Amino acid sequence: MSTPPTSDLDLFADEVLLDPLPFHAELRETAPVVHLPKTDAYALTRYDVIRDALADWESFSSTSIAFNPAANQALTGTSLASDPPVHTQLRATLTENLSPRALRGLKGRVEEKADALVADLVEQGTFEAVDALARAFPLQVVADLIGFTGHVRANMLRWGQAAMQVLGPMNRRTAESFPIAGELYAWCSQVKAEDLAEGSVGRGIFDAEARGAIPEGSAGHIIHQYLGAGVDTTIAAIGNVVALFAAHPEQFRRVRDEPALAAAAFNEVLRFWPPVNVWGRIATRDVEIEGVTVPKGAQIAVLLGAGNHDPRHYDGPDTFLIDRNPVDHLSFGYGPHGCAGQGLAHLEAHAVIQALSRRVDRLVVGPEVRVPANITRSIDSLPVLEVIPA
Repeated sequence: MSTPPTSDLDLFADEVLLDPLPFHAELRETAPVVHLPKTDAYALTRYDVIRDALADWESFSSTSIAFNPAANQALTGTSLASDPPVHTQLRATLTENLSPRALRGLKGRVEEKADALVADLVEQGTFEAVDALARAFPLQVVADLIGFTGHVRANMLRWGQAAMQVLGPMNRRTAESFPIAGELYAWCSQVKAEDLAEGSVGRGIFDAEARGAIPEGSAGHIIHQYLGAGVDTTIAAIGNVVALFAAHPEQFRRVRDEPALAAAAFNEVLRFWPPVNVWGRIATRDVEIEGVTVPKGAQIAVLLGAGNHDPRHYDGPDTFLIDRNPVDHLSFGYGPHGCAGQGLAHLEAHAVIQALSRRVDRLVVGPEVRVPANITRSIDSLPVLEVIPA
């Protein structure tokens, strides 16, 4: 077997993080796997290769999802950074309250919150879409769901952002975020059932620990994942909804005319602008990929956006088109580690899309502002200059 081709691209350079898709395209057309010495990783660039690797947990382990050893060590024992059978046990409790049946009980309340928030913003006429909607809405939903109170609610945003930043290499962003992520880790390490609101999902996780459904001391790890992995990504996705609907009014009009297209629209938003740029794995053995060998012990960089824009899988992948309804997009991962909270993310985003489609004819926005982030690609601010009501 031969070795993969090499590129001098730095995946975590500012210009790559701000607009990764052109760089991903270059790597994707080079080869399905490319060695990146500056990142000390092997990048998977094409849809089929990425999907196969995500499904093969025995060859591509989740014990190295971060690109620095300190973060991987801190995540040891969590469902994010473990493999079956430990992962299977932890994930069962994580998803117990995120099942379709459980989420049906939340649907009405989430839709009411979204509609009330959007109604207020439409009445204002101008607003900051990221702060007032993309951040405000999921932070409220997750806080109520898990039962966060007091200072935890106040710190959710900065903790969630830091928890994703520290998964990058040990660059300035990672180093600055470690103390903040440490606050979250410390709180999750000592949180007790009584610190969370009665009747909340968080209390239910402690109940599962008490009855032996998960190992003793695991409840805090699971709560960490709800906040660490589920907040920043959903904020990114909802911000992208607003930006893409404003940039493609004809596609937004399709949803206004056919509200049932909300799910398809969100799938296309996720495919077109994945909230997560890159995710890590580690090769547990020498792995052959289309005629080249990735060596045992290699850090893997899974380029989710590169797979989502692979023309071998999607026709015209650089066109935003909600009718394609790409239910097989890679933005939530695939296989045993497919995003445990994707049902909740869909519920939140569908509620926002439906509220917008009921109340808004068109959105006029100013320039979007992005800030480089190691893992999550999101809009930092997006002024809505005018709302043309429905």
